[in-house]
Amino acid sequence: MPNTTKVFEDSPDFVQSLARGLSVVRAFDRGHARMTLSKVAERTGLTRAVVRRNLLTLQHLGYVGADGRDFYLRPRVLDLGYSYLSSLGLGEIALQAMEELSHRVGESCSMAVLDETDIVYVARVPVRRVMSIALGVGARLPAFATSMGRVLLAAMDDAELDAWTAANRFYAITEHTLHKPAAWRAEIARVRRDGHAIVAQELELGLCSVAVPVHANGRVVAGLNVGMAYSSGVRDRARKLVLPVLRRTSESIERTLARSGWLPAATSRRA
Repeated sequence: MPNTTKVFEDSPDFVQSLARGLSVVRAFDRGHARMTLSKVAERTGLTRAVVRRNLLTLQHLGYVGADGRDFYLRPRVLDLGYSYLSSLGLGEIALQAMEELSHRVGESCSMAVLDETDIVYVARVPVRRVMSIALGVGARLPAFATSMGRVLLAAMDDAELDAWTAANRFYAITEHTLHKPAAWRAEIARVRRDGHAIVAQELELGLCSVAVPVHANGRVVAGLNVGMAYSSGVRDRARKLVLPVLRRTSESIERTLARSGWLPAATSRRA
């Protein structure tokens, strides 16, 4: 079988100068943050003359800096990666941070957005199955009884929340479900004040989750949560151990969204 990479490199469509420029950029890494022209040539296998032309061009364009004989990447090189990130969906951008969070706390992690009466899952990292239904991207759950739904609804102003409450039916999913409108609104006020929601056995017996909002461009664009099996001490564990890590992950995702230039949908809520 022919080597398709080599075949393409020999075709008239292959831009050799572009490939060489990218190989020069990729030569820099954590262990080689600053290099001389000779060192870059050694790492890329290119001639010194070719490397010199590429480094000087990259320097002119603002992607490379020079300090004496040493060259280094400048922050502008991040634009190349952020162009890719900005083309991704919210869940794709958040997935790596969510995987790290899930590994850190040993529990499942999810992200969802609000769609009228429901939350819709846009990313999920399962560790163990704690619900009787299978959850994945695109799954829908009633917003009023979920931790992610409550942080999303808490971002509404009073008029929006009044309208949403009036248009929705509250009902007891389990014996623990908060479904009386007055008590539910009091809980939303607490979520606004504390910046997180904890829901224990309201959606399903044996399940507890804690959620925080995710912001982008001044809006709450998603809810991020950790789900765990219910036990007598799970609320304390959620607040003391899981919540701090969850908040740091949300902040990390927010920074990535800001750097990528990702823009929220028009229906996302103002913070």
